[in-house]
Amino acid sequence: MAALASLMLKSRAGLLVPGQCALLDSVRFASKKAGGSSKNLGGKSPGRRYGFKKQDGHFVQAGNILATQRYLRFHPGAHVGKGTNNTLFALEAGHVRFTKEVYIPSPRSLEATRVITKLPKGAVLYKTFINVLPVKQEGKFRLVDMV
Repeated sequence: MAALASLMLKSRAGLLVPGQCALLDSVRFASKKAGGSSKNLGGKSPGRRYGFKKQDGHFVQAGNILATQRYLRFHPGAHVGKGTNNTLFALEAGHVRFTKEVYIPSPRSLEATRVITKLPKGAVLYKTFINVLPVKQEGKFRLVDMV
């Protein structure tokens, strides 16, 4: 019993003075720092590869993706469809053609007030269109004399 009492009175620094509290001796410190349980698992997926998938003059089948884009940078032309995520795809088999056309927005449109008013006088707006020229052309023009 005496041994147990002597263990209770001892501290790490030596014997306790009778006036000190025994609670000071029972404080434990953490052996490891507390770490959060959540992990940042983002950033492991590869980046999106936006841009052209087919170039000018390439032959495409119907359904082939021509360009992927976040915003409407390239516009769908003849025989080209636009997906919900602004992906442009071929509607018919043929050759790809890129054209730049002058763009004149309607005077009362929101785009006209936002874009046109900030441009210098005499500036011309262009839009890039992606077209597919079909392989078989329907309704070819023929001279009446040749028929």
